[in-house]
Amino acid sequence: MDQPRIALAAALCTLALPACATLPEDAPRHAAASSTTPQEERQRPNIVFIMSDDHAYQAVSAYGSDIGRLAPTPNIDRIARNGAIFLNSYVTNSLCGPSRATMLTGQFSHMHGFTKNGQKFDNSMWNWPRALGQQGYQTALFGKWHLNYSPEGAGFDTWKVLDDQGKYYNPDIITPDGRTVVEGYATDLVTDYSLEWLKEERDPGKPFAILIHHKAPHRNFMPAIRHLQKYLGTEFPIPTNYFDHYDGRPAAEAQEMNIYEDMYEGHDLHMTEQAGSSELRFDRWPDDFTRMTPEQRAAWDARLQANNDAMNEADLHGRDLALWKYQRYMNQYLATVTAVDESVGRVLDWLERTGLDENTIVVYTSDQGFYLGEHGWFDKRFMYEESLRTPLVMQYPGHIAPGTRVEAPVQNVDYAPTFLDFAGLPIRDTIQGRSLREVVDDGEAPADWREDIYYHYYEYPGFHSVRAHYGVRTDRYKLMRFYGDINAWEFYDLQTDPNEMHNRIDDPSMQGTIAELKQKLVELRAQYKDSDGPAVDDPLSAVAKGRRDAEAAAGLHHH
Repeated sequence: MDQPRIALAAALCTLALPACATLPEDAPRHAAASSTTPQEERQRPNIVFIMSDDHAYQAVSAYGSDIGRLAPTPNIDRIARNGAIFLNSYVTNSLCGPSRATMLTGQFSHMHGFTKNGQKFDNSMWNWPRALGQQGYQTALFGKWHLNYSPEGAGFDTWKVLDDQGKYYNPDIITPDGRTVVEGYATDLVTDYSLEWLKEERDPGKPFAILIHHKAPHRNFMPAIRHLQKYLGTEFPIPTNYFDHYDGRPAAEAQEMNIYEDMYEGHDLHMTEQAGSSELRFDRWPDDFTRMTPEQRAAWDARLQANNDAMNEADLHGRDLALWKYQRYMNQYLATVTAVDESVGRVLDWLERTGLDENTIVVYTSDQGFYLGEHGWFDKRFMYEESLRTPLVMQYPGHIAPGTRVEAPVQNVDYAPTFLDFAGLPIRDTIQGRSLREVVDDGEAPADWREDIYYHYYEYPGFHSVRAHYGVRTDRYKLMRFYGDINAWEFYDLQTDPNEMHNRIDDPSMQGTIAELKQKLVELRAQYKDSDGPAVDDPLSAVAKGRRDAEAAAGLHHH
């Protein structure tokens, strides 16, 4: 073969799937078995991975909740209609930083080493965007990083990220050239950056993977000014356990994330001091408001003034004030979601106009679930359902049938192998999840798919005082072990007690089931190589290791 032909063959091999190379023995559990033509190899799918922060599945209307009917998310729902909705999607550790690291690496927190906020992620670690980039993909990240200062060295060709948690208005934006304040609303800016890169900066001759990471609707729930009044006056249904007394659940009783007791009235609920005043009540982090331009602040105050004045004039107390706070929390949180849904629509519209939607995987998810008043709470962290579950929808025309409903339990540890699989790359043996391609091909899980999911939360002491715990969830039952200064087991029958109000750990009729779940926990901890915290069979009085682990927790400056 002459030199020009050798060069051409080498170039085609670089652009095509790894079919031109010998795959290692731990290569794709799914992709290695697939048979593709050279043309299909050159048509590797683009990937658009959209993640919000703290978006509760209850607030995605595709999941059919009462909240979703009152505050629909039509564009996120488009992805579900076009492809698959995952009905049992869970996280491994319900906290922002650890969850993001898990999505990147396909590993549980104890394996990638980022167990709690305030730690620093090692950007040199293997991650799926870098793996795709090494095989010819263009990669970009816009929005919230929240793993360290920046994604420098993490393998992204292009990136612009929010500083730390990020600010809603006029945020600090970090790029390879440094940090600067950019005027605008964070959700809109992240979307603008993403579309600008897609339209003008990427190489159209290469497949791409873009990560669009929104701050919203993370605390302190600041909607775009155009949406501030969207849900004022809407009455959202009060959770039946909003006034939970936490009987038999000492860790739940000890938390500090109650809407009507722990939310900051100025910072979180945007309440004013008195009628006729725009002065906020207690605002722990005032920079969220003081960084607004005078025009932005005046427009903000004008849109909330009448609602705040009515609240002050009513002079609410006790139960009435607690109920008012729930409604204010909900209308601000859900109005903040609105811009995220608009962003999803802008991206989908552009893909469809260009025809790129036909060969693009689009995923929408959140870094974890969130409480919308259940148990009286906001925030996440606990293994109870509302923070354990996370929304997940995915479309890929021609590969995922429209309207697919996936019942199989999946976790965010599965995202990395999924993207590798669809891109035709080997799935590393260090990855602890499985490719979701196995469950979306026809909506049915293979016979050896997981039946139970494992969870471990570490951050105590920390914001909201949620104690460290680990546990197992089956299709019907949940068993959790809290450790540290509160040592306790909790057990729930989700079929008869879906709101997790009755801890039946001491119920004589359930001891056989509890023993089986403890054995399952032993097996899962061994399977995932987790030895952190007390062993399953350690008595509750053996607290030293758990206390030491808890006291080593970081992240007190993260909220």
